[in-house]
Amino acid sequence: MKNEMLTVSEVSSRIEAGDVMVIAGDETLLAQLPKGAWIGGTTVYFVTETGGAVVRDRLFCTTIDAAVGATPRHVDVKGLPGISAGYKPGGVTMIMIPAFSVAHSQFAVDGQTYPGLFDQPLAGWITGVHLDEIGKRAPKVFDGTTGISHDEGAVLLHVALPEGASIDLDILNIFAQGDDAKLSFVFDESGFAARTAMVNGTKVQLADYISDAKIDTRLPLVANYAGALVNVSIQSVDTTTGEVKFYAPVVAGVEYRMANALGSYSQAFAQGAGDAGEGQYSCNCILNYLYGELEGQRTGGFTGPVTFGEIAYILLNQTLVRMDINDTAA
Repeated sequence: MKNEMLTVSEVSSRIEAGDVMVIAGDETLLAQLPKGAWIGGTTVYFVTETGGAVVRDRLFCTTIDAAVGATPRHVDVKGLPGISAGYKPGGVTMIMIPAFSVAHSQFAVDGQTYPGLFDQPLAGWITGVHLDEIGKRAPKVFDGTTGISHDEGAVLLHVALPEGASIDLDILNIFAQGDDAKLSFVFDESGFAARTAMVNGTKVQLADYISDAKIDTRLPLVANYAGALVNVSIQSVDTTTGEVKFYAPVVAGVEYRMANALGSYSQAFAQGAGDAGEGQYSCNCILNYLYGELEGQRTGGFTGPVTFGEIAYILLNQTLVRMDINDTAA
């Protein structure tokens, strides 16, 4: 795979030449692209070869050069459970969903129940806008088949690969579960918000508890799913209404622990990323960008869009999702 920052003209030439591409950038640039084998999503935050940056005049493009065919499509909210219907045998599917949309919520809560979802690698991200534009502009996704943008549903790129190709999809999570039982939470209901939780066997008013305990809300809640650590990041704590909002849903009955405190967020992320990443598809969470102060800083060899949520089969937060395709037939 190739990761490049390109002008609209350069991207258009690649699309017209038949390249299979996953594209990120400002809405006005994406809207100028010709029809072809691509999907796109809005963001202006990126991790580039020279570090994190806001870029509005170019598009970040990942070219899947191992592809032997690809089918872009848009599905509406009702069509989300049929994501796997477009899977190509032995292939991979890329996905983008607009932030704050109904599809965002429904995929986050129900995605793991969709039939066949885990039958092949599914990777992608939640599209966004500049933080100053939240509530003023809607995040968008683009279907390369039509060139049309959508602020609801999901766009999918079903990619066919040569026989024998292998796909390595995983996440880089710099956080671990803390060992303090006073910071262990179990929720009665699944969802993007909560007012109460069980803490060490006692039911508490969650917003007051977080405030009184002076919990660092830059750190996520972390659940352990058979060894896989999954973050749920805290969006806001409102002691007036008693509501705590999350960037991904908590799941009822699952134990979450606050992540261990980091001496230096940015240093921990840089160490976790190491020197890997060149030639791989990746996307990185906006919270890592902000809390890790990644503007102007590199994350090893990883370059890609900064996103409002990452997808590696399911919705994730405060992670870096990476994918490598090894075409053994090449």
